[in-house]
Amino acid sequence: MTALLGVVVVNPAGQEIGHLLDVICRWSGQRYPAVSGLVVKVGHRAAYVPVAAVADLAADGVRLNSARLDLRDFQVRDGEVRLAHDVLDHQLVDVDGVRVIRASDLYLARVDGTWHLVGAEVGLKVLLRRIGPRRLHRRPAPEKVLDWAAIQALGGPEREGTAARQVRLRAPNSALKTLRPAELADLLEDLGRGPRSELLQMVETGKAADALEEMHAADLEALLREAPTAQAARLLEEMEPDEASEALRDVPEQERERLLGAMRPQQADRLRRLLGYAEGTAGALMTSLLVTATADRSVADVVAELRGQAEHAADLDAVCVLDGDGALVDDVPVVRLLLAEPGTRLAELVQEPAPVTVAPDAPLSEVIERLTDTRRHSVVVVDDQHRPVGRILADDLVDALVPERGRFRVFRLVP
Repeated sequence: MTALLGVVVVNPAGQEIGHLLDVICRWSGQRYPAVSGLVVKVGHRAAYVPVAAVADLAADGVRLNSARLDLRDFQVRDGEVRLAHDVLDHQLVDVDGVRVIRASDLYLARVDGTWHLVGAEVGLKVLLRRIGPRRLHRRPAPEKVLDWAAIQALGGPEREGTAARQVRLRAPNSALKTLRPAELADLLEDLGRGPRSELLQMVETGKAADALEEMHAADLEALLREAPTAQAARLLEEMEPDEASEALRDVPEQERERLLGAMRPQQADRLRRLLGYAEGTAGALMTSLLVTATADRSVADVVAELRGQAEHAADLDAVCVLDGDGALVDDVPVVRLLLAEPGTRLAELVQEPAPVTVAPDAPLSEVIERLTDTRRHSVVVVDDQHRPVGRILADDLVDALVPERGRFRVFRLVP
């Protein structure tokens, strides 16, 4: 497309009327957006030419099929994006390669009489071609052209119009839904502030929260500080409580209170309780998501409650059985529940050995020792009345021992 920018635009009689400034595409959820018009510089004006008035679009010039031209100043209309202004050289997401790119050139193709945006070129050669002599622009030798169907365009507040961002948010690339949380986390870490916020708005909130849990601490802190308060608070609410509290520990206190103040009171209170525990202790490491039940409840009743917590299934490997005072009697694995008859009372499932517990102020080394000695998948955190307040799973310990989740990880010594 860069070969088209600046070319002469002529009327049906072959007379020069101006030069091409930009190509307009209509973003409507298509895999290959259709060209809807051109922006042509006529004298000191930027005029809009509908694609229906274009007879030929080529690197040696643009020929119109009508002598009529609307000389009113061009204005971006709803649903339209300027390719040179809003897409070229902006950050894009290659969903197939799961990477952030910048398109140095864009490719248009005519299909059944309609021009479409079909590809984006990346690589050093195209940049050299663009800064070289004009004659080289007309003979592109693509180094790497990516299928536009696998690309999500992103922008930033510095260079593009608000209209372009709004258009993309309404019609994001459906392939974004196929990204795994870790892949989405990698993209978020590589994007600039504006595009990062834009990508988060395109992804379902729960999936975005899962991705935040996979991000490096420094990148996550920056994201939470830079994102609009309401957006950051909503994402924190969707994160697992232990992950959200850990993320907030790295945020300056003033910013932390701003985010907590924007959250629902119940969610904010839960995180404040977790933040009240000293870092490196069981209380700071645990998740407060628990399923508890008294011994007289039936298996069917408790299983139904577990189904209601399906979105947190990874953190619910057992059910805490309580006595009349709320103290922990046993920690019954979910597998044992599922194998029991629906009418069975939890009291019948209570058995030796005693549940594995630690106090909220227990150091990380004690948690590891308790978990490894008993070969359990999790340990219950109890207060001084032996009432459960949280749970620490084996993967929580892995996260604590491996503070950086990148490709190259450095293990720290257990204190």
